[in-house]
Parts: sequence; C-alpha cells; structure tokens
Amino acid sequence: MQKDENANCKAIVFQLQDEEFAIPVEFVGGIERMMHITRVPQTASFVKGVINLRGVVTPIIDLRSRFGMEQLDYNNATRIIIVTVDNKEVGLIVDQANDVMDIPQSSIESAPNVIGSVNADYIEGVAKTGDRLLILLDLQRVLSADNALQTPEVEGQ
Repeated sequence: MQKDENANCKAIVFQLQDEEFAIPVEFVGGIERMMHITRVPQTASFVKGVINLRGVVTPIIDLRSRFGMEQLDYNNATRIIIVTVDNKEVGLIVDQANDVMDIPQSSIESAPNVIGSVNADYIEGVAKTGDRLLILLDLQRVLSADNALQTPEVEGQ
C-alpha cells in the first residue's frame, strides 16, 4: 500500500527518560494513572503483573524495563497507556503521557540501527516535527518479542 505523503498520523506522545515516543491513537484505548498491580509469578521481568481495569484483567509491561533502561520509582506523572494489539489489551507503564499530535507522514523516516537506549527492532520510524524527535514504536514487535504476553496458564481454566 502506498503512503499518502500529505496524510497525518495521529499519535499519543509519551516520555521515557529524556526521549519522546509515539504510538498511533488507533491502538490506544485509554491512559490511566498508576494503580495497584498484582504480580504474576514466572513472567518476564518487564511484565509487572496484571490490573483489573473495568472488569478486564490486563497485563502490565514496564517499558523502561522492556527497553533495558534504568528503573525509577513511579510518581504522579507516571501513566499506564492501555493499548490493544492483535485483540490483546495490554498496559504500558511510561514516565508521562504528554499529548496527542498529528505527525505528517512526510516527516517520518525509517529507523536507524540504534536510537538512544531502545533496540531498533522495536522502532517503526522516527519523526522530526519542529525541534522534536519522536520515536515511533512498533507495538507488535514490542509486545511479541520474547513472548512478552505469555502468562502462565492457571490450572482449571
């Protein structure tokens, strides 16, 4: 499919460390404040556990941990971005969710091999808008690599 160079990609912009990232809004179901997370044994270290979000048990991934960044204590700015990928709802813990913006397709370039502290495998592209550099995440790769969403089966289900 050919990209329309004049089209815009509407995206949620969030921050990890000093870097700004973006996720297309069509994947985002909501942005929540930090809440109690129930730890699930035998999951990857970046899977912090699950939350009960309006009756739906939702796995929570800490993106700092997922990308091998230094861990910080959660604070009032910390948010959980609820995304849906391949019919799975997942929460992503980020330092802060900044805003929603239109990113012109013409400003998006393919990702270089290494960007800051994030493995390029997880990056769909980089957008230059004004004086900002936004890293566009490939959510399917972020969530599927290393079976990120595999939680142990509970007996009796």
